[in-house]
Amino acid sequence: SLSTSPMSVTTSGTTPTESLTTTLGTTSRNFTTITATTTTTSEIVSTGLTSTSGPTATSSAVTISGSDSWWLCNCTNAVCIEDDIIQLVPIICNPPPKPTCANGLSPVPVIDEDGCCWHWECDCYCTGWGDPHYMTFDGLYYSYQGNCTYVLVEEINKKVDNFGVYIDNYHCDTRDVVSCPRTIIVRHETQEVRIATVKPNTLQVEVTVNKQPVALPYKKFGVSIYESGINHVVEIPELKMNVTYNGLSFSIRMPYSLFGNNTHGQCGICNNNTADDCMLPNGNIAENCETMADHWQVDDPSKPQCSPGLNPTKAPSTTPVQPCKESSICELLLGSVFEPCHSFVQPEKYYAACVFDSCVLPSLDLECSSLQVYAATCADQSVCIDWRSHTNGVCSYKCPSDKEYRACGPIKEATCKSSQQNETSAKYVEGCFCPNGTMLYDDAVDVCVKTCGCVGVDMIPREFGEKFTVDCQDCICLEGGNGIVCEPHVCAKENKTSCDGEGFYEVNEVNSEDSCCPIVTCKCNTSLCTTKASKCALGFEVHSHIPSGQCCPVYQCVPKRVCVHQNAEFLPNSSVFVHKCQNCFCTNEVNVSTQLNIISCEHIPCNTYCKPGYELQPVKGECCGRCVQTKCVIRTANNSNLILSPGEYKNDPYNNCTIYSCSNIHNQLISSTSEITCPAFSEETCKPGTITFLPNGCCKTCTPLDSPTPCSVRERKDFIVYKGCRSMDRVVMTECEGTCGTFSLYSAEANSMEHSCSCCRETRTTVRKAELKCPNGHTISHKYIYVESCSCQDTECSSSSQSRESQSAEENDKASTLNHIKRAISLTSK
Repeated sequence: SLSTSPMSVTTSGTTPTESLTTTLGTTSRNFTTITATTTTTSEIVSTGLTSTSGPTATSSAVTISGSDSWWLCNCTNAVCIEDDIIQLVPIICNPPPKPTCANGLSPVPVIDEDGCCWHWECDCYCTGWGDPHYMTFDGLYYSYQGNCTYVLVEEINKKVDNFGVYIDNYHCDTRDVVSCPRTIIVRHETQEVRIATVKPNTLQVEVTVNKQPVALPYKKFGVSIYESGINHVVEIPELKMNVTYNGLSFSIRMPYSLFGNNTHGQCGICNNNTADDCMLPNGNIAENCETMADHWQVDDPSKPQCSPGLNPTKAPSTTPVQPCKESSICELLLGSVFEPCHSFVQPEKYYAACVFDSCVLPSLDLECSSLQVYAATCADQSVCIDWRSHTNGVCSYKCPSDKEYRACGPIKEATCKSSQQNETSAKYVEGCFCPNGTMLYDDAVDVCVKTCGCVGVDMIPREFGEKFTVDCQDCICLEGGNGIVCEPHVCAKENKTSCDGEGFYEVNEVNSEDSCCPIVTCKCNTSLCTTKASKCALGFEVHSHIPSGQCCPVYQCVPKRVCVHQNAEFLPNSSVFVHKCQNCFCTNEVNVSTQLNIISCEHIPCNTYCKPGYELQPVKGECCGRCVQTKCVIRTANNSNLILSPGEYKNDPYNNCTIYSCSNIHNQLISSTSEITCPAFSEETCKPGTITFLPNGCCKTCTPLDSPTPCSVRERKDFIVYKGCRSMDRVVMTECEGTCGTFSLYSAEANSMEHSCSCCRETRTTVRKAELKCPNGHTISHKYIYVESCSCQDTECSSSSQSRESQSAEENDKASTLNHIKRAISLTSK
């Protein structure tokens, strides 16, 4: 057990006083230095242990080291300076100067952590409206037209489990030019609250929690949802934050003391500084908030076209492309109607948003949302503006017949259940409220009553002691307890009615005099009749009639005025298939003998002409053939048509560098146009008179001025195409290229020509693999030869005649040209 002992404290000398100012500039502290001496018989705290006897025993005393401090009562702090010296620091609170909030709203007073003084703070207030326009926590205005789901606010350093506010936008105009808010999502721990717009561009919303509809007011697991005027409010008392949404605008209010410098998203960082409001998820600052907003996408299964990391949405121009005269409604923001609020909230940014909405979407009356959100911000600053009556009915708000509109009503309307609580607030909200002289019965029972009696399932107010009948129960409204007490309704006795005749049966009907006591009457039910309808032939139908005073019908077959062919009926003027080479239809003429309509037919004329590239081919089961494309029809650069068969290549008549081709891939004709890209060529580096065209007839070549290029490996990057499959990327391939010594000289001794032939060939190769992708989506592995090194190697010179050599050279040139053409086609077509 612990016990305290008195401590003798004495002051010595002059008491110095020192004033210090805290970093918040809110309090000053007077330090009083006291020299404390303890007698040898005193103890500060006794630990209850056995101590040595005698006046000098100190083993059980608790000593206080220098610089330790502790609170005394009445906002006084005691600080131990050194041995036997204690400073008493009383807290004197001076009213702090009122700061200016970057968002333009009034600061709020907040109690200091010591509980003695208070200071000013700028609450985090973010709002969005229209199509949509945003105002960040620090008052930075921007517009953003994305139609995905985005983060409005999340914590940078996670302190609250699963906390965040999100917005789901949608294109609110058929041209997909702008977007509007559709759903506000609030997540807190285990609950996800969604406030969704039921009808676009209206104030009709529905509320779900974890995807289940809920009735308001709702309060569970630290989340409260209720209606406040035209708004639906999600409140988290533990975090002192709330989110409001009404279908056209939203607002988020969060305390700076809990969320200052710890928020990011489309609402920015709450730190009373607009410089970092456009921060990206990676911590970098974007050049504008329109770019920043796109990076805060979240995965939404309902919007597969949206995915975080896709190309950002192009920010729309804040000014209309065409000259536009803004709506006269926007001018109200700058006029005398809203003038009482101008000194509290600047209207310029809301005016700019209003002008943009009225010019881009003049038919949706979205400019009303700018006035609405500005008036709501003014009401939050305790300035009431009744503005809707000045819009000539454009922005009117219609209330139910039992309620009346007020521009400045209470945030929480008094009810029969809460009327005893004097809940006062200087802030207002617009909406529909009970007329004067009446009161809302309960938050969950939306009925206005003159006296607080009872309201049952029929939603009709009753006074205490009133008797009434509902759901065939006789009830009475009693004060106290459950309010309404009911018992079953008792019916008066009546004469029993009996029903005779086939098909008749007894039925209970509502009694106009007493709806809870039915009257027995006779009704006819033809299913009780024993006579069944006869089956009629095709083209005829059963007609029935009931004689007067009877219940059961009499049946007969009558013609339906239709044509009949192969067990099928056809209406007049409809087509009838009789033969593939005939057009037949059902006429309105009737065959007297059969009483059925007559079918008229005529032969089908066939078209035998097909446009170029198409051939007339017979079609199984059809009378006329069909024009089927058998060749590719290509539009050349000079607007003429070129017809190619599958597998055929052809140069442009006016440009040898352009090659047209036709391919048949999976029974589908595909035409392509390829351009041969020539290697770099400069006439200055050529020997005079050596400029010629390559075998492809497109590119120029020549003998260079310098020495011939030695035999070496040349690399190139190209696609590999094999059996219709192509490599996914260009593959590095090598080939031998260069000049080797070859000559033909006359030998006097041999009296003949001596030949020496050497060709540039590969000396070392390796086999490499490449993945090829096929048109059917599969991939195959393909091996190709990769040249590691090249050299000049001797070879036998052909003794064939010059004509044969020239013929072989011509064939080689053709093959080389074809290979170059195919390579160009492969590159350009892909």
